[in-house]
Amino acid sequence: MKRIFVFFFLGFINLTAQIKFDDFFLDKTFRFDFFHTGNKETEIISFDKMIEEGRWSGSKRNMIDTSYYGNYFLKVFDIEYNTLIYSRGFSTLYQEWQTTEEAKTLTRTFSGSVLIPFPKSIIKIKIYKRNRSNKFEKKYENTVDPRNYFIIKEKRKPFESFKVHYSGEPESKLDIVFIPEGYTKEEMNKFRKDCQRFAGYLFDYSPFNENREKINVWGIDAPSLESGTDIPAKEEWKETLLNSSFYTFDSERYLMTSDYFTVRDVAANVPYDQIFIIVNTPKYGGGAIYNFYSMTSSDDKRANQIFIHEFAHGLAGLADEYGNDNTYLNMYPLDVEPWEPNITTLVNFDSKWKNMIEPGTPIPTPAEEKYKSKIGVFEGGGYVAKGVYRPTFNSIMNSFTSNEFNLVCKDVLQKIINFYSE
Repeated sequence: MKRIFVFFFLGFINLTAQIKFDDFFLDKTFRFDFFHTGNKETEIISFDKMIEEGRWSGSKRNMIDTSYYGNYFLKVFDIEYNTLIYSRGFSTLYQEWQTTEEAKTLTRTFSGSVLIPFPKSIIKIKIYKRNRSNKFEKKYENTVDPRNYFIIKEKRKPFESFKVHYSGEPESKLDIVFIPEGYTKEEMNKFRKDCQRFAGYLFDYSPFNENREKINVWGIDAPSLESGTDIPAKEEWKETLLNSSFYTFDSERYLMTSDYFTVRDVAANVPYDQIFIIVNTPKYGGGAIYNFYSMTSSDDKRANQIFIHEFAHGLAGLADEYGNDNTYLNMYPLDVEPWEPNITTLVNFDSKWKNMIEPGTPIPTPAEEKYKSKIGVFEGGGYVAKGVYRPTFNSIMNSFTSNEFNLVCKDVLQKIINFYSE
C-alpha cells in the first residue's frame, strides 16, 4: 500500500514551484473584503475595503496552491514582474446559497473576504469561480497599491486571546482559532473550558493525533450580550457577537452566520489559518465551508463527532458522503467530476482514489458484507442517493455510526496539515 500512497493525489502540492516570501511580502497580513450579489444564475463581486492585520500566520514556503480545491480561486500577481506570487482556493456561503430554491426567485448579497501576505509593491488580485463544467472563470480583478492610505490599520474588534495548544511559530504550524458565539462575559470561563474540550476532540482523531506538534490552537475572549443563538422557527432571537442562526437556508440543523466581516474582525486578534466558531447551545447543529469558517454547537451529546466532521469540511474541503438531503439542488452535476477529493461521479475517477482500490473490487462497489471494510466506490454521496459515489461503505463524513475518517480522507487531511506546517 505504501507504493500506492506515493502516487495517490500526485501533484497535490508542488513544493518545487513556490515563491520566496521575502522577495514579495512583509511579515503581516493584508485583508481584502468584497461582496457577492446575484441569484441562481448571476453573480457580481464588488469591492468593500482593505485592512492591514497582524503578522502573517500562513506558510512562508507554500505560497502557491496547486490542489485547486474550492469553488473559488484567488490569484495574486506582482505587477512589475507579472508573476503569480500567491494563490488559494476557497468556497463561500454565497455559492452554497445559489444551489437553494430561494436563489431561483430572489437576489441577495453576501460578504466575502480573502487574506494574503502584505505585499511590498503593487499587486493585481484576481478571483475566479468554477462554472457549470467545473472550469475556473475570472469573476473579479483589482489592482492594489500597498501604500494606499485607505488601507485600514486599526484593530476593528480588539479582544484578549489565549493559547489552547501551542507547538511553535505560526508560520510553520497549522493555526486554528476558536471563536465564541453566544457566550456572555460571565460565560467566558465556560468558553475556555470548551476550548480545551474541543482541542481534545481534535487530537482524539487520526491524523490529527499524530500531528499534534504541527498544530497551534488559539482562543479569543469575545463575549456576546446574550447567551445562545437564533432559532427562527421557534421565534428565539439572541443578541450575539456573530449573529449566528439555526435554519440557515431553511435547514434546521444548519447553524451558520452571514456576518463574515465580523468573523474576520474577531479572528484577527490571533495568527490563524482556520476559523472554528463554537456556539453556546445544546441544540444539534453546525456547518462548515472550505477555507471560510467552521461552526458547531458546544453541548450536543455528539459534539465531538459534529466538530471533527465540520472541521474536515473547512480545512480540507471534504464532501459529505451521505445522500438523500434536499437542502441543495443539483450541487454536483452528474456529468462533471466534483473537485472534492472524497466523492466522484466516475467522470474522471482516475483523478481520485482509484489507485487505492484493491484488484478485484468492482467499480461501482456493491454494499455487500465482503466489501464493507474495503475502499471502493459506493453509490450515495454529495446529498444524493444516485450518481455520486463515496470511498467506503461508512465513515464519519457519511454518518455518526462511524467514528473515524476513511483512508482516503485521512490521506487528504495529512497533506493539508503538511501544506500549512512545512
